[in-house]
Amino acid sequence: MYTLNGISNGTKTHRMNSNNTPLRFNGSLWCNLDIALRNIDQIYSQSIEPLGLTVIEWYILRALYEQDGQHASELARAVGRAATSFTPILDKLQHKDLIQRRPDPADRRAVRIYLTDKAQEYRQRVLETADQIEKTFQGMIENGDFATFKNVLAKLQELSPEPQEG
Repeated sequence: MYTLNGISNGTKTHRMNSNNTPLRFNGSLWCNLDIALRNIDQIYSQSIEPLGLTVIEWYILRALYEQDGQHASELARAVGRAATSFTPILDKLQHKDLIQRRPDPADRRAVRIYLTDKAQEYRQRVLETADQIEKTFQGMIENGDFATFKNVLAKLQELSPEPQEG
């Protein structure tokens, strides 16, 4: 069970500090984001374990629930993965009978990814898990700070790994 500020989800225990502890490593943004991400990744992994999915597979299903039939390259971008390393992940989802690959009729070189009937059966459980985790995180962040947190997160997602000209 993990616990966030005394809120439990019924799985393995994981405690997150709720007091105003100073950031580690002299406030290093990268180090602290990395630690937070690893903690959150473990919480997601534990929560979706009963579904038999990895976190990346869960992300892919969520992206396809929003828009089925995406190009593989679009889907990779949507979940923050390089298209070059995406094929093995899609292979596993296809092996689990959760996706189908189909050629794009408008572009013979492109492949579109579609959900299977089995993946549609997972939809409610996947989305409920997402809502439960988000509500738990929201419950640990005071007042309007959660909206601010989400705005900062959106800005961080806009960062480009490409070198900037200028």
